[in-house]
Amino acid sequence: MFKHEKKMLRPVAVERPNPQYAALLQEQLGGCNGELKAAMQYMSQSFRVKDPEIKDLFMDVAAEELCHMEMIGETISLLNGHDVNAYSVPAGEIQTHVVLGLNPGLVNASGYSWTADYVTVTGDLCADLLADIASEQRAKVVYEYLYRQIGDKKVRETIDFLLNREEAHNAMFREAFNKVSDTGSNLDFGTTEAAKSYFNLSDPSPAGTPFPKEPVAPGSFR
Repeated sequence: MFKHEKKMLRPVAVERPNPQYAALLQEQLGGCNGELKAAMQYMSQSFRVKDPEIKDLFMDVAAEELCHMEMIGETISLLNGHDVNAYSVPAGEIQTHVVLGLNPGLVNASGYSWTADYVTVTGDLCADLLADIASEQRAKVVYEYLYRQIGDKKVRETIDFLLNREEAHNAMFREAFNKVSDTGSNLDFGTTEAAKSYFNLSDPSPAGTPFPKEPVAPGSFR
């Protein structure tokens, strides 16, 4: 069961409307590394998890990502201002101005619709948690790019908060992965010599490389 409380995780504000930046910020609403993707991924992964702590982790973070989505949507709405004017967006998605009446849409910065294809679910905790760690890392990168492209102090405060929350989620998922790192696909595979062989196919190899330097004959395993 879910309940919507009419209080944001953190209040958002903007110094002034900026429709072009609103188009950029759409990436974190409906993009492949955005908040909706994260919420759906973690919630979907939780359905068959037997470990109660990890199941709660998935659901708690998923719920928080929906809070982040609300923050991003409200920020986009404020940045769009009050005038429908597609010419104020010289590059990027303009659906907000020509289809949605300034309402933030479930599209990315280029106007492509959100899709469940963004979501990674395998049923294997090791694989899913590694995907989650990577998802949080990629979300951080996008937020870092967005932070560098806006001078609005209030928008920067929102992005800075979200960046730090992504880092918190990253740490939580890493801790969970350490808990299950000897289970599932990590236990079933990666135990033979084939998993420990390194093909040295770059010649010459960099000096001091930690990987084996011996060349491998084509078609053979060491």
